Amino acid sequence: MRREEIAGQVAGLAGPIATRLGLEVVDVELVGAGRHQILRVLVDQDGGAGVEDCARLSEALSRELDLYDLLAGSYTLEVASPGLDRPLRRIDDFVQFSGRTVAVTMASAIDGQRRFRGRLLGLVNGRVAIRLDDGREMRLAHEEIAQARLVVEMAELRKDFKRSRATAKGLMEAPHAGAGWR
Repeated sequence: MRREEIAGQVAGLAGPIATRLGLEVVDVELVGAGRHQILRVLVDQDGGAGVEDCARLSEALSRELDLYDLLAGSYTLEVASPGLDRPLRRIDDFVQFSGRTVAVTMASAIDGQRRFRGRLLGLVNGRVAIRLDDGREMRLAHEEIAQARLVVEMAELRKDFKRSRATAKGLMEAPHAGAGWR
């Protein structure tokens, strides 16, 4: 069986388990060869997936994978959060993360260029729209995108950090239920 087929079958097994745990499968990939195969499952949820979330899914998925025996030989199962530079695979990802900076690699060149970087504009007429750093706007067919990732920008990280600190401060200053009881 090809790697993509195995990844698709694993995604099919992992999806319902992840849903029961309040998670969403973002990506599944099989990398490496022989005894060094790694089955990587990336999951997320609102507010981000934590270590405990990943461990629970890993345990449940591992039991399921043992039942179906999809992979020949040994492998390492990794369940993790997609990280700040998360891959964008599904068409919904390009809508969800519009406004963010992305790096895209196309399967084949467009006007002699395969790699593009710019601000994701979402979908326009079913195509992924990006405003490139040089100001041009590109509309790319989703099925022709070989790889797409969010680009980590320090300015955006600083804004997110300030926003999370303000939220945490607001929570700490909020009156607690039952305050004033003696």
